[in-house]
Amino acid sequence: MILALQEWWQSITTGELLWLAVGFGAQLMFTMRFLIQWIASERARASIVPEAFWYFSFCGGLMLLIYAIHRVDPVFILGQGMGLFIYTRNIYFLWTNRKVDSLREPTKK
Repeated sequence: MILALQEWWQSITTGELLWLAVGFGAQLMFTMRFLIQWIASERARASIVPEAFWYFSFCGGLMLLIYAIHRVDPVFILGQGMGLFIYTRNIYFLWTNRKVDSLREPTKK
């Protein structure tokens, strides 16, 4: 197994190494959303989804979609594309509600 890994490492191109870095970076972004959600829920002692969860979801999903397109993987592309729609919609709701809330606040004199 170590020999096979050495052969793979010697045969991989710089371009493929960069794409692997994109893939691992995307997976790290995606993993961070769960870590943030877990910490926020522990602090609140309730299950909550903080705003940062959706931003990490969007960034990780977009990076994974780019990686999936590079790999020409239709299952992965469809899955990430659907997820991006959901993440974008939740971010839209956050921004829209923030705008509505700011309009409801009484003006200070």
